[in-house]
Amino acid sequence: MNRYFYINTDGKQKGTFTPEELRHENVRRETLVWTQDMPQWARAEEVEELKYLFTGGKPPQATVVQEETSPQPPMPKTWLTESILGTILPFICCWSVFSLLGIIGIIYGSQVESLYRRGEYEAAQAASRTAGIWAKVALWIVFGWIILLVLTVVILVVFFSSLLVTAQDWIFT
Repeated sequence: MNRYFYINTDGKQKGTFTPEELRHENVRRETLVWTQDMPQWARAEEVEELKYLFTGGKPPQATVVQEETSPQPPMPKTWLTESILGTILPFICCWSVFSLLGIIGIIYGSQVESLYRRGEYEAAQAASRTAGIWAKVALWIVFGWIILLVLTVVILVVFFSSLLVTAQDWIFT
């Protein structure tokens, strides 16, 4: 059953109303009405679903059309958590500009659910795959920076400890 807007006697749009609710709104034959399926406003008496309001008849029975539904596939992973971590962690750990690549994963990851809800399952899968790729790139950059920092610290510790040993040997000889 459609829900209708109508133009009242003051020229103001009101709505939305079911046909039965329109009866209580005192809609007359010449009242302009509109619903989503209509290309333009029409007089209420011209709308098939509303004709019963003016003839005193019963409302038409809604016909149920069953569409053949295929099973809905599960929603693909959004990769938002991984993308956000891959964007934030490099800034916290090492101030890496490359972490901005995680933003690409966030953008694609945020599209997954809306595409899925609209029934665009293939597009949701594609957005999920792309978000996954960029999230992984961002996380590998995080791991790369952490390994680089650890190696730098180890090399510096070995270097300065060898300098201390060399300096002690030189002083005591």
